[in-house]
Amino acid sequence: MNIKKALLGAVAALMLASCGTTSTVPITGRKHTLLYDDGQILSLSKQQYSEVIQKSTLSKDATKTALVKRVGEKLAKAVEAYLRENGAANDLQYYEWEFNLVKSDEVNAFCMPGGKIVVYEGILPVTQDEAGLAIVLGHEIAHAVAKHSAEQMSKQARQQQAVQIGGALLGMAGASQQTTSIANMASQLGFNFANLKYSRDNETEADRIGLVFAAMAGYDPNKAIEFWQRMASLSTSNQSEIFSDHPSDAKRIAALQQVIPEAMKYYKPATTTTTAKKKTTTTKKKTTTTKKKK
Repeated sequence: MNIKKALLGAVAALMLASCGTTSTVPITGRKHTLLYDDGQILSLSKQQYSEVIQKSTLSKDATKTALVKRVGEKLAKAVEAYLRENGAANDLQYYEWEFNLVKSDEVNAFCMPGGKIVVYEGILPVTQDEAGLAIVLGHEIAHAVAKHSAEQMSKQARQQQAVQIGGALLGMAGASQQTTSIANMASQLGFNFANLKYSRDNETEADRIGLVFAAMAGYDPNKAIEFWQRMASLSTSNQSEIFSDHPSDAKRIAALQQVIPEAMKYYKPATTTTTAKKKTTTTKKKTTTTKKKK
């Protein structure tokens, strides 16, 4: 009777692990199954973002802050237009864009689900200009639009359920508690190692999507190569990519070079319209009156 109950519990957990909602990633068209809906993720994101901002010191540099907000809003506008034009207008209710510049020397930026973005001052010398910053923000926004946070959370939930199922099945087979514990630890380590690749894949996907978003907002996709070359020059790590959750700089640059032709199809440089005023010259007619000599 106990074995039957354990088996039913394992099957129920397996069914739970396989359910979810299938979502399509914009631009790439990749499909993934998510266990968490956008409303749940947004609520959690807003709470965490608020905590981050409260613990941080916002930049007092008005010019740099305005730059971050200006570039961010251009990208947000382009993203929203793309979603509307591609049948995803309903997703817009889950975006509450916010762009903040934090006083820190850290060379980093991040975007939480729902479009909550933080840029650290330390990355601005590397981005150098609007286009470089657009490459960074496009990448971060892409993580949110591709729902990578929900995807990673869903994978972790399934993995935990799989470990529980494995433990139940070992117990049913008569394995000792020590054997079951070791097997569970080995499974978890294996999942953690696999998750590094999942994260690298998400980073590569965000690079591609972000480059297209930057192009849509009027920024030259070719600037991505220059930015990542500058980032690579700052890197001092010799760690193998297999143990990293990000692709190597060399592979990242090579992948972006392959994506540039795709992004260029969306690129429309911002044009400046100059209206020349017609110069009107009025010449007064000189009138000379000659008095008749008497």
